[in-house]
Amino acid sequence: MDIHVGQSYSFLVTMDQNATTDYYIVASPRFVNSSWDRATGVAILHYSNSQGPASGPLPAITGQDDPSFSMNQARSIRWNVSAGAARPNPQGSFRYGDITVTDVYVILNRPPELINGKWRTTLNGISYLPPSTPLKLAQQFKVLGVYKLDFPNKFMNRPPKVDTSLINGTFKGFMEIIFQNNDTTVQTYHMDGYAFFVVGMDFGVWTENSRSTYNKWDGVARSTTQVFPGAWTAILVSLDNAGIWNLRAENLNSWYLGQEVYVQVVNPEIDYTESSLPQNAIYCGLLSSLQKEQSHKFDFSKGSPFCSNSRVMLAMLLLILIESFFFSMWSVVL
Repeated sequence: MDIHVGQSYSFLVTMDQNATTDYYIVASPRFVNSSWDRATGVAILHYSNSQGPASGPLPAITGQDDPSFSMNQARSIRWNVSAGAARPNPQGSFRYGDITVTDVYVILNRPPELINGKWRTTLNGISYLPPSTPLKLAQQFKVLGVYKLDFPNKFMNRPPKVDTSLINGTFKGFMEIIFQNNDTTVQTYHMDGYAFFVVGMDFGVWTENSRSTYNKWDGVARSTTQVFPGAWTAILVSLDNAGIWNLRAENLNSWYLGQEVYVQVVNPEIDYTESSLPQNAIYCGLLSSLQKEQSHKFDFSKGSPFCSNSRVMLAMLLLILIESFFFSMWSVVL
């Protein structure tokens, strides 16, 4: 079972094998160079009446170097539309294939390239530049010049650049996004604030005719999807959640070097679903003059201000370090 960066799965395993021995559970990276061959995690599946430990060589991964095997597996994962359970329900209908698409973005990534003397990664030729004034504050206070709503809907044949360019999403629109991977490694993309339908993927270059291969009935709804090298992945997303949402590469190298973009979704009416600005918000950049004096008093009789969050901070640091090392996709076999 292939599990890509930023994804998780729950498994149901039928315990119907012979209990003469225990069994190995193996997790190992795929589509990486040979230096990662020994980066293998091993666990034991133990029957209560097992007659001995697991032995012999570890089970091999099927199609170790064959991306077509992984793509076929991804296509085979479907939503069970016959089950009586809660499902994503954009615009009041589970028939997402019948909803009219309002915006189309073909987002192309390329290997790192030199921009102004520095190595950067891009989406549609733009490497994201974080502004000194937070996007949401700039939007709320109508500060001009912090960002632009001019992210191109396809790759433009022009020199790459570093910029703060956002996608201008239509509130309650239905957006089609095609990720075109022109890099040599598997990429994984995540969108904050939404669960989208993964409707198609294939090798080669996406064209208008590729829509004929879409799964418009029982595609899986998720927030993170993989894009194989030299291939494309298409998603459909209902923009019913107002805000400014991050769309990024989950590969930390690509993300750090600029492979991300934000999608602005504005509710034209008074929106009571968005949380109001907290009183202790920190103003910076062009709004630093609005910063109020903050109190840093602390009652040390109740413990250190760092103790309550130390475990959380440590856990976050460990996760970042782990993902920075294991940024490739993994496979789990029994």
